[in-house]
Amino acid sequence: MDQVRRFAPVLGVVLWMSAGPPVFVQGDQSVATFRSSVDLVPINAVVHDRHGRVVTTLTRGDFEVFDKGERRRILDFQNDQHSPITIALLVDESGSMTMGPRMTSARQTLARLVAELQDGRDVAALFTFDSDLHERQPFTVHPTSVRAALNDAQPFGTTSLYDAIAATAHRFEGRPAVRRAIVVFTDGVDTSSRLTAAEVSGLASSIDVPVYVVVTVGSFDRTQQIERAPTDPTRLTADLKDLADWTGGSLLWVSEAGSDPAREIVAELRQQYLIAIESSPHAEWRPIDVRVRDPHLTVRARGGYFSRDLSVTR
Repeated sequence: MDQVRRFAPVLGVVLWMSAGPPVFVQGDQSVATFRSSVDLVPINAVVHDRHGRVVTTLTRGDFEVFDKGERRRILDFQNDQHSPITIALLVDESGSMTMGPRMTSARQTLARLVAELQDGRDVAALFTFDSDLHERQPFTVHPTSVRAALNDAQPFGTTSLYDAIAATAHRFEGRPAVRRAIVVFTDGVDTSSRLTAAEVSGLASSIDVPVYVVVTVGSFDRTQQIERAPTDPTRLTADLKDLADWTGGSLLWVSEAGSDPAREIVAELRQQYLIAIESSPHAEWRPIDVRVRDPHLTVRARGGYFSRDLSVTR
């Protein structure tokens, strides 16, 4: 079950989809897909009000999408809250996770997240990492099996956090492009990645996989990390938050009073708005800005995509 994979540098990713009116496949594994002769860019968006609550009642007319600064017409829009969720759970098992209750906290939060998923419908996979990525449980419609697969994890070795996120993002290629995410459980330390946070955020954003980073340290360690970040490059810095935000995910702390990262993540994925715009005909990186007309609301969505040269492929 434990398949070891060496990390490889990411030189670039180009992703596009054929898209059109959503087509729903009957049965428990139904998912929304886009099909037409036009190359569309799918965008999963989450909207919050000023109190941080997820907003679920918006329509196509409430959104605006800007592609490299140019406003683009929304060609497809869905507010279906019943499609299955696909989550890759990525757990840090490097040596630094042996300090205090970090690994215990990761296991407990992961268990609560798995409990929020629907057996036989939602899909989950489990990966762990130190300097390498380890597949503990392939994608399965029985998420509860993930908990048992984590029991054998023994923290050891250096930490390639950014490389692990990039390698996990690649596992989503070819899977349905709706309601999916990478959820990382870590203490925020990275000691040996070859990729930078910016490179990984661009990769995950281009694949449209939001990255949720759950930092499993106590309140004291959280304060220490934030204070030491400017002078200690191995500690959690704004780069990790930027990585999550750029992909449409978020940075969460298990030590934050009154928060439940597991429930928050699953609730957001179930309430995603599915938007599609036409892809640019120019082969380049295209920054995306998704907005809503109500100034009191905020949107999280991926920050951009790689477009292909349509003049060559058509």
